[in-house]
Amino acid sequence: MSVLFIIIGIVMVLWGADRLTDGATAIAHRLNVPQIVIGLTVVAMGTSAPEFFVSFVSALRGTTDMAVGNVVGSNVFNTMLIVGVAAMVAPMTIAKNTVKKDVPCAVGASLMLAAMSLDNEISRLDAILLFIAFLLFMAYTLRLAKKGEKDEDTVIKPMKPLKAVFLVLLGLVCLIVGSNLFVESASVVAKSLGVSDAMIGLTIVAGGTSLPELATSVVAALKGRSSIAIGNVIGSNVFNILMILGITGMICPMDLHGITLVDMGVLVGGILLLWAFSYTKYTVARWEGALLTLLFCGYMGWLIYQVV
Repeated sequence: MSVLFIIIGIVMVLWGADRLTDGATAIAHRLNVPQIVIGLTVVAMGTSAPEFFVSFVSALRGTTDMAVGNVVGSNVFNTMLIVGVAAMVAPMTIAKNTVKKDVPCAVGASLMLAAMSLDNEISRLDAILLFIAFLLFMAYTLRLAKKGEKDEDTVIKPMKPLKAVFLVLLGLVCLIVGSNLFVESASVVAKSLGVSDAMIGLTIVAGGTSLPELATSVVAALKGRSSIAIGNVIGSNVFNILMILGITGMICPMDLHGITLVDMGVLVGGILLLWAFSYTKYTVARWEGALLTLLFCGYMGWLIYQVV
């Protein structure tokens, strides 16, 4: 039953995040908010909603290792598996702006988290610093958007105000209920198998909350829109660390006894490797995607070996 509840929780969280994003986007559009601002705020936060609610609920329930493990694991999934698989499907072209701005920001966020984890906790002060960095990142991104350096036309379907508000509320309810169900069931499974909360967070929880990015990036690669896909993946990594852990840590300081130096090393190493690949003709080639995927499989194998 716990496994079934985990699946139900994942479905509710993913479906709720989709409804929340649709409703919030429609409301912002009706209020004449520029499309680029909608994309950089509402939509970006919407795609990070699964990770946020799962980590936030995990921290509140006392399973802080699962909360941080979810963020670390999701970023590893994003950087190595999602980009790797998408690049194997079709070589991924990366916009120069992404290589020069987004990837360095993701590297910086990863290094900040790794440094803060050395004392095995994320204090309120650490969380405040992460959130300040997030605000600076958003201010910088929006300033670039106003200069036209990051401008994409997105077709937004008109929606009645009441329907949009209803979707936002429905999405929030699904996110909250689904997150609670998911975290509680995952904790039950972890305890019954003798697996730590951190391990569950790094694998099952992270994989579940990263499903939208995986599907979106592979489809985008097939359609030849890999630049958008990789930009969203990198942006999601920044949001996950700076926004999610920033907000969660300010409300509930987190202990990180289950997150090891190897986990942080893979987090930082993965994004550095992607950054290096991105400088080769601003493209992630198929062999580079295969290498990222192989390294991810090796990391997952190491985690499983630790349990066995």
